[in-house]
Amino acid sequence: MIKIVFDKEKNMSLAYNDNVKIGECNFIENDGYWNIIHTEVSNLYQGKGIARKLVESIVAEAEKYNKDVMADCSYAKRVIEKG
Repeated sequence: MIKIVFDKEKNMSLAYNDNVKIGECNFIENDGYWNIIHTEVSNLYQGKGIARKLVESIVAEAEKYNKDVMADCSYAKRVIEKG
């Protein structure tokens, strides 16, 4: 079962299959916003919507912290723009 875990201390969301890390999405925290800079999922798990869930996790957490989100990561940018 795939589990998404947000880690604010490390500025990332992580995807796990059981206890094995299979993906991550990293962001940089600035004054009023979080900038997603990298999204990656293991080749074995690509095409399953995991990267989208990682980005959506950061967007949801940003709302809780009253932060805007932008993305230098091209994948995350597409996800955010599509909504």
